[in-house]
Amino acid sequence: MDEELKNLIKVWLSAIISISYCYYIPPRIKSGVPRLLSVSPVLALFLVLPLFFSSMHLSLITAFFLTWLANFKLILFSFDKGPLIPIPSNLPRFFCFTCFPIKFQQNPKSQNHLSKLVFAIKVAIFGVLLHLHGYRQNLHPIVMLGLYFVHLYLEIEIILTFVKVLVFISLGCDLEPQSNKPYLATSLQDFWGRRWNLMVPAILRPAVYAPMRRVSERRMSSGWALFPGILVAFIVSGLVHELLFYYMTREMPTGEVTLFFVLHGVCTAAELAVKKKTTVMKRWRLSPVVSRLLTVGFVFLTGVWLFTPQLRRSGVMEKFTYEAVLVVEFVKKKLFTLLGLGNINDEF
Repeated sequence: MDEELKNLIKVWLSAIISISYCYYIPPRIKSGVPRLLSVSPVLALFLVLPLFFSSMHLSLITAFFLTWLANFKLILFSFDKGPLIPIPSNLPRFFCFTCFPIKFQQNPKSQNHLSKLVFAIKVAIFGVLLHLHGYRQNLHPIVMLGLYFVHLYLEIEIILTFVKVLVFISLGCDLEPQSNKPYLATSLQDFWGRRWNLMVPAILRPAVYAPMRRVSERRMSSGWALFPGILVAFIVSGLVHELLFYYMTREMPTGEVTLFFVLHGVCTAAELAVKKKTTVMKRWRLSPVVSRLLTVGFVFLTGVWLFTPQLRRSGVMEKFTYEAVLVVEFVKKKLFTLLGLGNINDEF
């Protein structure tokens, strides 16, 4: 664990130096391909940095903030687009806006009591899940699969909450929400565009969907040009997820994850095409309850079919949870040591 902490310092020190370069040098270069070439060494470095960790948690967190968010934002920045334009007023703001899913607020508000209570409940549930890991051999595989995804969801929420507090204190800004009650989605468009993992569509819209739609409008009407944009955005999301899976498993991609996103891209596009036919929509309008069951059921079943097999085969889910238990124990031991309660820790 101590070695991983050293790697963490090295990796994020490299990120700070790289983003400092992007703040001072590329803005002086003409936007477009010339500026993109000037930031390309940083883009390549951010693809490699997650491989410096043996810890899946640190590798995945670094990949999310640097390989995914920072790289896409720097690509947009090269063409004078995205959240880095206009350029933030100082280097710390530029660094945070590059790496984290931040939205600027004119009058930011601190966390209310309800959100604090929700966070406390999430932490409590997360602790229960870690405890249940010791009884995994007594639970059905489908139950364990569901618990793994709840674990991953809660862990991301907890990490982003800490980042959110730090960003709010230092910059007076807020993070983009991670999700918006995805279990209430009434369609695939609603699920992927407005409810699930909102940071991803927020970056894919300007980086992939919008350029592809503009290109498509040269050959078809604007009403139909959105379909190629949707498909390409889902394909790019699938390829990035393949890369994230590689960082966790260190195994060659199988294409199953990309196929999952291609399938959902095609189905979302087909759903939008049906919605354009107003007569069909009036005749086959479903109740919200049925729509939610069909949407969430389709996402779950296709996820079990295509999204999770590689993770199950590699045993990465079990390793991920076990690693979380070790991290919690390590942090607890360090806290006890700092507080001079080492003997009490040994008794537990």
